[in-house]
Amino acid sequence: MKNFGGGMPNMNQLMKQAQKMQKQMEETQALLEEKIITASAGGGMVEVTVTGKKEVKAIKIKEEVVDPDDIETLEDLVLAAVNEAIRQAEEFSQKEMSKVTGGLPTGGLF
Repeated sequence: MKNFGGGMPNMNQLMKQAQKMQKQMEETQALLEEKIITASAGGGMVEVTVTGKKEVKAIKIKEEVVDPDDIETLEDLVLAAVNEAIRQAEEFSQKEMSKVTGGLPTGGLF
């Protein structure tokens, strides 16, 4: 394919770049699956562990926060810890993905 006036880039080069990006995306996805993120709430009373892909792996609750007369506080602490862990996982995921995409949106490309 001839390049007329610098208009269209070489298709082979584009395919190689796409394949390289695909490989980097796969490596990043594997990294996200292995990454462990832990967040806590209530001064460490509730601790939640998630993967970089935002899958909850563990929830630890200290005995002293369990009060049958105040379930609402425990629920709030669990919710806060889960949301913080997911927020941190999302931040990590975006940082790692931007290394591959150079900051371009990936909206279903890979």
